[in-house]
Amino acid sequence: MQSKLGSDKVSSNCALLHGLFNRMDIHRFPFDEKEIPLNGIYILFEEGELAHWANRIVRIGTHTGKNQLRSRLGQHFVNENKDRSIFRKNIGRALLNKVNDPFLEDWEKDLTTREAKQALAGKIDADKLKNVEKEVTAYMQNNLSFAAFEVGEKSKRLELESRIISTVSLCEECRPSENWLGLSSPVGKIRESGLWLVNELYKRPFTEIEIVEFERSLKTP
Repeated sequence: MQSKLGSDKVSSNCALLHGLFNRMDIHRFPFDEKEIPLNGIYILFEEGELAHWANRIVRIGTHTGKNQLRSRLGQHFVNENKDRSIFRKNIGRALLNKVNDPFLEDWEKDLTTREAKQALAGKIDADKLKNVEKEVTAYMQNNLSFAAFEVGEKSKRLELESRIISTVSLCEECRPSENWLGLSSPVGKIRESGLWLVNELYKRPFTEIEIVEFERSLKTP
């Protein structure tokens, strides 16, 4: 979990990222799709979460398919299907675990395939599932906001996503509030990192040169 860059420099770079993203246009539901780039990275903030004198970053995400950023955000904020959005699934996990709801066991089951749906037909309370999906939607639409910036090339998107996640997760100053929903998650990496993420944590953060180049790229039309 330690960075070769040094904790002070990681924290400084993380503060710079928070400043950059908080100064961008911030979108809240209902957001105008036309204001979101077709390809890029989104940076999520959550109500009540602060770091570096700004809204704390709680998730960084992107997409792999061409022109799918808007669709990906729709899968998170609008489409009530936990199996199409690991973010929704993690929000639901935390909401259910917080109140010790035994439905968490069924929430974990993947209903993506036709075979799975047939095998679990009648074994999962469909009304309960719909209600939890609606609770997840309400939480996300009422508590989350995001910035988004364009990155056209897939490999570059994935690289930048990893650098940002690593920089934020390695920052010793970015800690969740005591009321953060993620602390109720049954997923250890979410509780420990303070992020709605399990992948790309604690890897290679931005170097001093890379973060200067990244900041410059955001200012370049």
